[in-house]
Amino acid sequence: MADSRVAIVTGAARGIGAATAKRLAEDGFAVAVIDLDEKNCADTVSAIESAGGKALAVGADVSDAEQVKTAVDRVANELGAPTVLVNNAGVIRDNMLFKMTEDDWDTVMGVHLRGAFLMSRATQEHMVAAKWGRIVNLSSTSALGNRGQANYSTAKAGLQGFTKTLAIELGKFGITVNAIAPGFIATDMTRATAERVGMEFEEFTKAAAASIPVARVGQPEDIANTVSFFVDERSGFVSGQVIYVAGGPKA
Repeated sequence: MADSRVAIVTGAARGIGAATAKRLAEDGFAVAVIDLDEKNCADTVSAIESAGGKALAVGADVSDAEQVKTAVDRVANELGAPTVLVNNAGVIRDNMLFKMTEDDWDTVMGVHLRGAFLMSRATQEHMVAAKWGRIVNLSSTSALGNRGQANYSTAKAGLQGFTKTLAIELGKFGITVNAIAPGFIATDMTRATAERVGMEFEEFTKAAAASIPVARVGQPEDIANTVSFFVDERSGFVSGQVIYVAGGPKA
């Protein structure tokens, strides 16, 4: 892999995104760390730079077309043309259907689906020009259905269809597109879910681990390692796939 390759990771201020950005920097990429507030990217950027890597913090709302264009242009100008994109940015607005508001629905669709669409559309031209690219979309085991997550489950299932379609459209340009569907990963997002259901996080993770064949919950690094596989030069014949990283065959 050429040292000049540039990766963009959205939602990279913390959790899975931060772990992924750090891992890609270890793999030799210059990494654009994108999150809603540029200041919140400082820890991820600092960790990458302290380890000898190159990173750039960029603030952008991925559901806003103008902000996405501005962000991608900035990355191209300051780091180089991005040829790896990890669509990780996400939010939850969990509620049962009868209590879910239109805003709950639209916000989740906007960040997950519109965000992945806008970011992919903005970066693909750089990948096509380079005749090489990697897009990795973050789905979820919730795509199979999860109580209280009609919006999130729909968005995450939609990302799988988006992945397979882009793989068909972009393959002839040397671009692969794959998706990762994490199971239970210990992050601020799952901590928020524990709070929603009224459980202590330690109790929540212990209960989750009891139903996982490998007998533990996942860590952000488990997902980062899978991203690393998908974006590797040697994974060029793997495209349009959804891999469930969930510690076993069941969600």
